[in-house]
Amino acid sequence: MSVSGRSSMPAHREAVPPAPFPRPAGPSSRAPRLALTAAATAALLIGAAAPGAAAPAGERAARGERYVALGDSYSSGPGIGPQTDTLCGRSGRNYPSLVASAVGAEDFTDVTCAGADTTHMAGRQDSAPPQLDALRPDTTLVTLGVGGNDLDLTGVITRCVLVGYLAPYGSPCKHSFTLLGTDEIGSRINATAPRIDAVLNEIHTRSPQARVLLVGYPSLLPDDGSSCRATIPLATGDFGWVRDEEKHLNAMLAQQAHVYDADYVDTYGPSVGHDACRAAGERWIEPADSAEGAGFHPNATGHRSMADAVLATLNH
Repeated sequence: MSVSGRSSMPAHREAVPPAPFPRPAGPSSRAPRLALTAAATAALLIGAAAPGAAAPAGERAARGERYVALGDSYSSGPGIGPQTDTLCGRSGRNYPSLVASAVGAEDFTDVTCAGADTTHMAGRQDSAPPQLDALRPDTTLVTLGVGGNDLDLTGVITRCVLVGYLAPYGSPCKHSFTLLGTDEIGSRINATAPRIDAVLNEIHTRSPQARVLLVGYPSLLPDDGSSCRATIPLATGDFGWVRDEEKHLNAMLAQQAHVYDADYVDTYGPSVGHDACRAAGERWIEPADSAEGAGFHPNATGHRSMADAVLATLNH
């Protein structure tokens, strides 16, 4: 299996260390826009994980796929060693790598990058070329995990954390984003839909033979709406609201996949019960930056389970 993609960067570029609070993700930064420490939760509305571990290649029929992986930090695997591209937070054990191994990919190109949004599919992300440029006419498999960063999650969660300190037992963040009967986050999700459409259309144009899988985000917070404020500094009433907005995002992705000839990979349902509120060993999402992975991102177990979800969809 030949491996291509941006697995290394020029020596003069240095990795950006984790920040103690959601860092602004300006145009010059490729550090994980969604990475958090214990004091902040910069990716609550997006995600990706599924149960179990990726099946060994021997249990899957070798496909000889020519596989390209596109997406944001939930696909790249920040904080999980080995990091093949520290500026993009790309791990050699992310779900694209596991899928490539399991299907016996003839060629594998992983251009996933932390902080990527839909504009970085066709446009540059700092020094990284457009991700869609990795596609070729003979590409046979594409996974795409994107959409969360289009919602300005850093700003959303920063506000949620701040108002949570002021009103820890109410739903201050929900109220601040639903003034006058509007749903600002819902509107952002709806506005992202045509951008997902454009990306899917361009994939089909550049790689007309490819099977395209649009990967959703996993259960980041308890599905029953319960809170764990000692671990995640949101107001108790906002846990359920964040859950609902994440489900709205996933529903939009599923709809766009259906309309634009792609397969949707559900990672939310299988990951229920493995959210960031769970104890170590049970959770697939880390609540803070740790040796297991970036805060509010899937850990290694999460990526193994995410690979399972992709492989199950491929075999369906």
